[in-house]
Amino acid sequence: MNRIDETRHFIPVGIAVLTVSDTRTPENDKSGDTLVARIAEAGHQLKARSIVSDDKERIAQQVREWTLDPEIDVVITTGGTGFTGRDVTPEALEPLFEKRMDGFSEVFHRISYDKIGTSTIQSRATGGVANATFIFVLPGSPGACKDAWDGILKAQLDYRHMPCNFIEIMPRLDEHLKRGAGK
Repeated sequence: MNRIDETRHFIPVGIAVLTVSDTRTPENDKSGDTLVARIAEAGHQLKARSIVSDDKERIAQQVREWTLDPEIDVVITTGGTGFTGRDVTPEALEPLFEKRMDGFSEVFHRISYDKIGTSTIQSRATGGVANATFIFVLPGSPGACKDAWDGILKAQLDYRHMPCNFIEIMPRLDEHLKRGAGK
């Protein structure tokens, strides 16, 4: 069903990784490290990486800045998707979405269910598009980051992936803005 069309050339994209945590540091950010390693292994370019506390305004500000950077095509966050009082990443980022990607959450939970069973319902993983930039909001565990990358993002961020992928629609993500620009 899913395949790589070897006649197409791989197109690397710029990706930013944001870890949302009150306790993680660059020295112990295993989830961020997991994503960075997979991004490099796939041939993409890490354009930015940061850690911010579980604060809605700081999370939204950092991601908004990255979506306005022409070098960044994709933002991946890790952490803050649970139900505790400090878990606010979806609340910070969903208001930025011009379009929600409900299927991302559904597929992520399907993959996660096979590994951790019903515990997957404790994650509010989500995805969307803002300022022609894909945004993926992942749980804070390295396992969840592996599942999301290996099971969804690696293929969808590969132009050679058939029958369709995110890369081929990137040039059209802001066409609704361009349409009105000439008036």
